Amino acid sequence: MRIVIVNYELPPLGGGAGNATANIAREMAALGHDVTVLTSRFPGLQNNELVNGYRVRRIWTIRRRVDRCTPFEMIVFMASAMLAISTFIRRKRPSVIIAFFGIPSGPVAWVAKALYGIPYIISLRGGDVPGYQPYDLNTYHKLLRPLIVWFWLRAAAVVANSQGLRELAQQSASELPISVIPNGVDGERFRPDRRGDARARLRLLFVGRLQHQKGIDVLLRAMTQVASPDMELLVVGDGPERNMLKAMAREFAIQDNVMFHGWADRSELPILYQSADIFVLPSRDEGMPNVLLEAMASGLPAIATRISGSEELVVDGETGFLVPPDDANTLANAISLLSADSSLRENLGRNARVRVEREFNWRAVAEAYLDLVERWPSHPQAPNRNIDAV
Repeated sequence: MRIVIVNYELPPLGGGAGNATANIAREMAALGHDVTVLTSRFPGLQNNELVNGYRVRRIWTIRRRVDRCTPFEMIVFMASAMLAISTFIRRKRPSVIIAFFGIPSGPVAWVAKALYGIPYIISLRGGDVPGYQPYDLNTYHKLLRPLIVWFWLRAAAVVANSQGLRELAQQSASELPISVIPNGVDGERFRPDRRGDARARLRLLFVGRLQHQKGIDVLLRAMTQVASPDMELLVVGDGPERNMLKAMAREFAIQDNVMFHGWADRSELPILYQSADIFVLPSRDEGMPNVLLEAMASGLPAIATRISGSEELVVDGETGFLVPPDDANTLANAISLLSADSSLRENLGRNARVRVEREFNWRAVAEAYLDLVERWPSHPQAPNRNIDAV
């Protein structure tokens, strides 16, 4: 099967969705399919290359940063990709297009369907779903909700990466069937540290974009209650709130306990996870966080908020702890409990590793997407419902 995946982010650009794209493309290629990823051009990266068995074609954009993309830059990618897709389709003639994010990739996939009858799958990731991150995206979603749903209804299939995200999406399109295909993790790359090296201080680890969604401000407030000379928090990532969070740490007099690592290349991440004792993800919203899966695969007990996506990964009291979002006191209590009990950390981390090995792997994720296509009538060209009648 010839497959095109469209995503404006692909490592080293972006976060979890780009990582998912790369892993799914690799596994589909390993299963014998011809896979091409259409993504953003960036200085220092080849415009066309073969990576882990799949092709990458990077098209012109104006993206300026590795870690994030502005709405205007997304619009430029969408326009550029819509122009590029026609020539690309005529030459490649794929069986299906998988669009990561309904916006900006959905319109690109729709153009291929409108011009050439190529069916497409939309993979919902979070920010492209109305109602997600209302504190940041409410105006954007109000303006674009009709258009977002219009592209969903014309897809051959719509996929969410968590049950919670599916339920949120169905608030905008209640009759639309949405499949759930979770994220996976590379259990060979992300493994527990077997060396058992002694550490001078117990280390908490956060990995993600430094923005309101991730709740690092709540984590810093919790640290004011638990910080001691024997504890440190390593914050890995970059984003618009970095300077504000560093100022908060100084204001709370915990700057000696909090280290801001900055953006980390994905090649660094396995070692960073292995350097930690506890993983903390105090997010206000998530789709299904790759970083949480990576931490669990690395044998770390995790403290996460009880929100969709995260609560589908962490089994409270078995692989880690779930706490309410925006609750610094409960978060501090969970940190205190884990930091004081090395046996509990070891048991929860071991259980976390077993859980991701058993239930979350990228080969199964890739096969689930392929199964969607294979179940369409008149495989692989016909969609699974009469979308023109919607």
